[in-house]
Amino acid sequence: MLTSDDHSFAVLAYGESPYLAECVESLLAQTVRTRVFVSTSTPNEHIRSVARRYGLELRANEAEPGIASDWNFAVSQSQTPLLTLAHQDDTYEPGYAEHMLGGMAAVERPLIFFTNYGELREGRKVDDNRLLRVKRRLLSPIGWSGSADDLRTKRRVLSLGSAICCPSVTLNLPLLPNPPFRTDMRSNLDWDAWERFSRLEGSFVYDREVLMHHRIHEGSETSALIRDNTRTEEDLRMLERFWPTPVARAINLVYSRAQASNSKA
Repeated sequence: MLTSDDHSFAVLAYGESPYLAECVESLLAQTVRTRVFVSTSTPNEHIRSVARRYGLELRANEAEPGIASDWNFAVSQSQTPLLTLAHQDDTYEPGYAEHMLGGMAAVERPLIFFTNYGELREGRKVDDNRLLRVKRRLLSPIGWSGSADDLRTKRRVLSLGSAICCPSVTLNLPLLPNPPFRTDMRSNLDWDAWERFSRLEGSFVYDREVLMHHRIHEGSETSALIRDNTRTEEDLRMLERFWPTPVARAINLVYSRAQASNSKA
């Protein structure tokens, strides 16, 4: 039986996000309280003050900054087998940890747990739009059962795009590669990780309830990667793992148009 002692949230802090405290408060408001610490490669007074205000440990990555480096450092700092990489701009619903522990405990060999999610646009929760509907449809093969342990189903839900929302994911670290994230991608290091994890023995566990909200704003890393075309290029590289190149290019054309939702309501 999994307990709250088995899980941590690592808050990935960078720069001076005005949303950092809101993210932390959502983690401290969980119905089942688990550990929370702050991980950063840019220690500054803003991040230190938020950590002090809420009594959280602050751990600084002294290696060269980068998304994969930052994520892998946070993983290395976890003292629990289950870890959620909480992105500083996002918020979590109070039942996230409780649902996660229940979902992980319901299967024999859980690799990752992830949830349905909504968006935060100009401070407002948006739980339904075209992109969200597309991603939910992609996840429908495991939506009703709640988990998938066969290779075919795990890869099917990944084959048409990155439908798994990264900050909604909890990693079961003892069953995953160490470090889990590779440095050769800037945008799709999460999709790359899920694709590699899909080949492992074990289950992907999915909760259909909206249990976190991902903030969409012009200053986000996702928006920047879409603007400089990095996202589209890396999407094609990922799609080619599942499809012949001509098919992958056709899918990528459709998928890249959907990415415009990241900058439009």
